[in-house]
Amino acid sequence: MMSICCRAVLFDLDGVLVDSTPAVARAWAGWAREHGFEPDEVVKKAHGRPSISTIRELLPHADHAAEDREMERREIADVEGVVPLPGAMELLQALPLERWAIVTSCTRALASVRIGAAGLPKPKHLITATDVKHGKPDPEPYLAGARILAVPASECIVIEDAPAGTRSGKAAGARVLALRTTASDAELQQAGADWIVNDCADLFRDSSAAGEEYLLFGLRAKKSGGPYK
Repeated sequence: MMSICCRAVLFDLDGVLVDSTPAVARAWAGWAREHGFEPDEVVKKAHGRPSISTIRELLPHADHAAEDREMERREIADVEGVVPLPGAMELLQALPLERWAIVTSCTRALASVRIGAAGLPKPKHLITATDVKHGKPDPEPYLAGARILAVPASECIVIEDAPAGTRSGKAAGARVLALRTTASDAELQQAGADWIVNDCADLFRDSSAAGEEYLLFGLRAKKSGGPYK
């Protein structure tokens, strides 16, 4: 069993704390069909990135703001099947509110809806696409998350499921624990993940071994494809 020591934790939302995959796929697949794109390709491209980034890439001459508002409307309206992922509730409840933040590519309105639909604890600190100029894979979201916790990014652990988010965390200077909930091990390794486990249930807080300043976690699963860093 391996241990991770840090001062704070930065969680992605979708694919890390919340399983919103069916809802996301329904919204983007419908949008893709309306615009003549292959639904599966668009769903994969959109995961882990701000919606407007995908829209700009696929529809360079469209009214991006209007398309983005429509996508947000669709996603807020569809929360069927949005549930917490294994271990998410237990892990959040084991952490002091001031020691973790959610850093998501959702808008603030959509993030709040999904957190509520999954019944997760309401975060004290939340960074969304609404709060940054440059979304993942740019480092800005995770730098903002570290700043709001008043902890250097190098002393934070980022928990991610998407290659774009993993790159964002690494570019910010954090260590990244990647989950196998969305992407393959090869994709996560290529993005720079320091550890890869199945889900949050493979991570637990060892409250007996760290002081007030540091958090100590144990990993129940081994990293695939190489040694721990």
